[in-house]
Amino acid sequence: MLFKFKSQATSDLIMLEADARRLLKIILGDDPVKGIVQAKDLPGAIEALELAVTKDEADRKQRSDKSLALVSGEDDDPVPLNSVSLARRAAPMLKMLKRCLAENSDVVWGI
Repeated sequence: MLFKFKSQATSDLIMLEADARRLLKIILGDDPVKGIVQAKDLPGAIEALELAVTKDEADRKQRSDKSLALVSGEDDDPVPLNSVSLARRAAPMLKMLKRCLAENSDVVWGI
């Protein structure tokens, strides 16, 4: 299933369901299928998403360091690093939210 995010300030943003739900949970704290982020709520949404990206990057670095220790024989708990980072998944959404904030426009979505 796909999610389509719309705004008068930007073109549509289409995401796979799992990625969209993950970002919506970060932004809103819940997982709505249809909804809206009003222009007045955009600063908080942007801040929450940027904070989550920063935390994810720190976690990925820690896992990477752990994997290096595994390669050197210091640890025996393998950690996969082949997943796409939250920063890459969130980049189009952050761009949309920032543009909407600049133009005082709501973001709506549905499936």
